Amino acid sequence: MDALAFDLKSITLAAGEGSYLTRAQRHRGLQLIARELRGLGFKLPAAGSLKPKHIEALVAHWKTSGLSAGTIKNRMGWVRFWAGKVRKAGVLPRDNDRLGIPDRHSFKGNRARITVGQQLTALPDRMRLAIRLQMAFGLRLEESLKFRVSQADTGDAIALQASWCKGGRFREVPITHPRQRALLEEAHALCGDGSLVPEGKTFIEFRKEMEHATWRAGIRNMHGHRHWYAQWRYQALTGRPAPAAGGPTYERLSRAERATDYRARMTISRELGHNRLQITDTYLGSRFAPKGGA
Repeated sequence: MDALAFDLKSITLAAGEGSYLTRAQRHRGLQLIARELRGLGFKLPAAGSLKPKHIEALVAHWKTSGLSAGTIKNRMGWVRFWAGKVRKAGVLPRDNDRLGIPDRHSFKGNRARITVGQQLTALPDRMRLAIRLQMAFGLRLEESLKFRVSQADTGDAIALQASWCKGGRFREVPITHPRQRALLEEAHALCGDGSLVPEGKTFIEFRKEMEHATWRAGIRNMHGHRHWYAQWRYQALTGRPAPAAGGPTYERLSRAERATDYRARMTISRELGHNRLQITDTYLGSRFAPKGGA
C-alpha cells in the first residue's frame, strides 16, 4: 500500500459520518481513486497533496471510461470528503458543472440500475432475495435484511416496522402486482417466521457478508434498486415513463398530467419513506429539464 492509499485508509477509518455501508463504500471508493491516480502517473506523497490537476485528470479519465453521470457524481462525493478532511476543499469547484459533469438529477442521467443475470445468480438465496425485495418494494438494504414477511404481510400491503426503517419511521408499501405477491411467498418459504439474516449470525455480520458478496459479483450501487422501484411505480401510477427513464419533463405535460405527476411523486415519496416531493428528483429525474436542454 502506497503513502496515499495508507493516508486515505486512515482518514476513512477515523471518520464517523454516515452508515456502516456508506463508510465502507467510501473507503473502497477512495482506494480505487488512489489506484487510478497512480495509474495516471501521479504519485502523491500524502492525502494533503491533492491539487486541481489531480481532479481534472480523474474527471477526464472517468469520462473517457464511459462512466455514467451518477457514478462520476458518487466519486466526486468521495473526493470532496477527502479534500474536506485534509483542509483542501478549495482545490475543487463548488459545483460539478464547472468540471463538465452532467446534472445527476436531469432526466437523461438518472436511469435505474437493474441487477440481473450472472450478478444475481452469483449470490446466495437470502442475499438474492434481499435485492429482489429492494426492487419489488423500494426497500433500503437494511430494511430488506430485517424484513420478516410473517409480520409484514397484511394482505394488500407490507407494513414495515419502525425498528426496521431509517429514522424509526413506520410505513406501508402496497402490493399491486402478482409478482410482488409471488416474491412474498418465496420469502415466507425461505425464512418462515424469521428475517433474511440467517440463524446464528447478527445483522451486522450478515450485512458485511452481503456487502463483500455483492462487490465481488460486480454490484456497485445497492441503492439503485430503489430507483428501479420508483420508476416502475411512477409508470404504473401515471401511465408514462418517469423523466429519468426517458419520459417527458414537467413543462411538456398538460395541466391534468401535471396533477397526476404531483400525486404520483408524493405517493412514491411516502412509499420510499421520505414524504418530500423534492427527493423524488433523485429517483425519478427532475421535473424540469436542465437549462438549455430538452
